Amino acid sequence: MKDTVIQIRNLSKSFGDMDVLKNVNLDLYSGENLVVLGKSGSGKSVLIKIMVGLLKQDSGSAIVLGQEVSQLNQKKLNELRLKIGFSFQASALYDSMTVRENLEFPLVRNVKNLSKTDKDKLVEEVLEGVGLIQAINQMPSELSGGQRKRIGIARTLILKPDIMLYDEPTAGLDPITCMDINNLINQVNEEYKTTSIIITHDLTCAKVTGDRMAVLLDGHFGNTGKFEEVFEHAVDGRVKSFYDYNFIEQ
Repeated sequence: MKDTVIQIRNLSKSFGDMDVLKNVNLDLYSGENLVVLGKSGSGKSVLIKIMVGLLKQDSGSAIVLGQEVSQLNQKKLNELRLKIGFSFQASALYDSMTVRENLEFPLVRNVKNLSKTDKDKLVEEVLEGVGLIQAINQMPSELSGGQRKRIGIARTLILKPDIMLYDEPTAGLDPITCMDINNLINQVNEEYKTTSIIITHDLTCAKVTGDRMAVLLDGHFGNTGKFEEVFEHAVDGRVKSFYDYNFIEQ
């Protein structure tokens, strides 16, 4: 039995009169890629923001690496966040910094007494890992959307996190670039031995990257399992397939 890295129990979150998450339960196991699939606005991003302490749940628990996130003080929360890599939907690169400077930024903020040689080695290592060493001195504005996404993932990897959280990793990308990013997610999982949650509404991304998936529907998780298993069954008996629910957004 694999270790449980994240444990969500009876978690609820509302904004005003809108119930986004309703007593949801979810486990993330060591070494797996877990896809959380759902339409935009279904609460997927809210869920991972609670996991890293950017939002606080109304009730229930979010235990990450053995710690209840909502109970941590700021110091402990910052320590936990260093073990969690958050790949933002829009990459969140600093426009005024080169690729090298973007990757050095988390090192400068979080790793003390790191020599220039060590910094250079870490930057070059992660850039090699995402296949963009040639972009080291470029500005974000000089890169394509797919390249910016790769650099964003590299910046997340540079602190060697235990957990990777990908928020809509293929959003806004063309089909060929989407496949490149999907393959990169699998490569990161294999080479860096990370445990990952991939938040997406992209069925192809879900199928290619997910060892297991959980579908968020109307604030609840429906089926959980491998892609083929999930699509063979109804969600809470309400629909015959997720295609009927129109998950694919045009």
